[in-house]
Amino acid sequence: MPNQITLLGVGSSSGTPVVGCHCSTCESTDPKNKRTRCSSLITLSNGKNILIDASPDLREQSLREGLKSIDAVLFTHSHADHCHGIDDLRAFCQINQKQIPIFSNKFAIDQIVNKFEYAMIEPKNYWETPVLKPNIIEEPFEIYGETIIPVPVNHGRWSINGYRVGALAYITDVSEIPESSMELLGGLDVLLLDCLRNEPHFSHLCYSESISIAQKINAKETYLIHMTHELEYNSLNKTLPEGIFVGYDGLKLQAN
Repeated sequence: MPNQITLLGVGSSSGTPVVGCHCSTCESTDPKNKRTRCSSLITLSNGKNILIDASPDLREQSLREGLKSIDAVLFTHSHADHCHGIDDLRAFCQINQKQIPIFSNKFAIDQIVNKFEYAMIEPKNYWETPVLKPNIIEEPFEIYGETIIPVPVNHGRWSINGYRVGALAYITDVSEIPESSMELLGGLDVLLLDCLRNEPHFSHLCYSESISIAQKINAKETYLIHMTHELEYNSLNKTLPEGIFVGYDGLKLQAN
């Protein structure tokens, strides 16, 4: 049975609609233009749930998807739109009365521990805060019977992690993928790839760069994520080459 990934949110740091904006995307009634901040959930074939990033919209996303358990969190990096939903992990610790392990590279873990020190604790007799166990990972590791492969990428001047799980890869907030990491991305069923906007950006892929990299990786299916309100769902969809699609909140995909 293949793993399932749910795109919890495909929006950029501002989300869509953007506060105070009256552009056609922000005023669209199409639910595929309503984008919460970027995060996804991998549900393994054994039922374990691995969250990728804890966006500030995690509570809303969890209620929408009916989530009752998070078994681990993979953090790509420590920017606010990817980790400031960390307090919402408290609910899953309370429901299941268990500590949740979190994983990332050393720089991100150090930053997250510094920001959320109160949550980095061992289980006790009460669950009034998140109860999290930080883990630094630089090499592939196994959890719940699945191998997680960190894929180092550049986010401007930062080195952050993408992740590969089986034939699925998740690459957000990326300006460049080193050749050594490109070698980790062959033979994919599904690629989720950063695509911030049409114009170039110093720390993200723009539309033309995303398409170029997607075609080099050549996954069976690529879905664009982490999009600003400049990219309207239907208009963008009409421009895409074969095998590349626009991601949207709530989309569920399967990969071996």
